[in-house]
Amino acid sequence: MFYYEIVCSSCRRTFRLSEGTLKYKLFKERTNKIFRCEACESKIRMDAIKNFFK
Repeated sequence: MFYYEIVCSSCRRTFRLSEGTLKYKLFKERTNKIFRCEACESKIRMDAIKNFFK
């Protein structure tokens, strides 16, 4: 199985993009230049939801 090891733009840790995922496809096509790990994405998503209801 193919994968890319990428540095998260938020926490600066390396994570893997496995073949067959949407992020893998976006990285391969270079349509998005900012990639975050799952932990950072979920944290940002939850912060946005909390701030929306304030």
